[in-house]
Formats: sequence, structure tokens, C-alpha cells
Amino acid sequence: MWLLALLIGALAGTAGAHHSFAMYDASKIVTVDGTVVSFQWTNPHVVIGLMAPPLGGGAPTLWTVELTSPGNLTRGGWTRTTLKPGDKARVQLNPWRDGRPGGGFVQMTLPDGRVLQSTFGPPPGH
Repeated sequence: MWLLALLIGALAGTAGAHHSFAMYDASKIVTVDGTVVSFQWTNPHVVIGLMAPPLGGGAPTLWTVELTSPGNLTRGGWTRTTLKPGDKARVQLNPWRDGRPGGGFVQMTLPDGRVLQSTFGPPPGH
């Protein structure tokens, strides 16, 4: 019985840590205009590669934007073909705390005006 309790406790800790937002600075929302170079529809997190200039200006660089899982996004209306390389997008994200270009997805606006949001995670700006 104690082994079962230990296993349940270990799994609960792992699940909580997996969905931590600690690596993002949730006190900031950064807006990035760029071009989609990749859309990885994979578990445990969908990842968008976005080529865009750094916040201070300069040559375009690759921004890595993490979203929730494909299952959660599907419930929000996304599909594996929602984005494709070459698509233009304005992405709002909570930046990485370590200063790398990228962070946690908040929302995206496409050139046709559609706004895409994630169905998982803290609300924008929190």
C-alpha cells in the first residue's frame, strides 16, 4: 500500500511540474510580427517557429513559441494545418525569462483578422 501511495505522489508532482509556466515572464506580453517557418503539431506541446526581428531591431531571428498540446488546441478549433510555412502572423507571447527569442503563446492574429487563442494556460497577461 505504501508503494502505491509513493507512486501516486511521484506522478502528481511530475504532472504539476510539467505544466509549470515558471520559465515564462507572465508579467510581460511581447508582440512579434513575423513569418511562420515551422508548425510542429506534436505532443506534449505544439511549437511554432517564427522568423522575426529581435525586439531591439536588427536581422531576423528564429523565435520559438510554445503552445499547449494538440488535443487542447483541437478543442479550440486548431488543426495540424492551421499554420503553414510562409504564413504571416502577429504573435503575442509571455517571453522566456532567460532572454532567448520566444516564449509561451498568448494569442495570434493572422493577416485576415482571425485571432487564434489557446484553450489552456493562464489568461493573457497573467
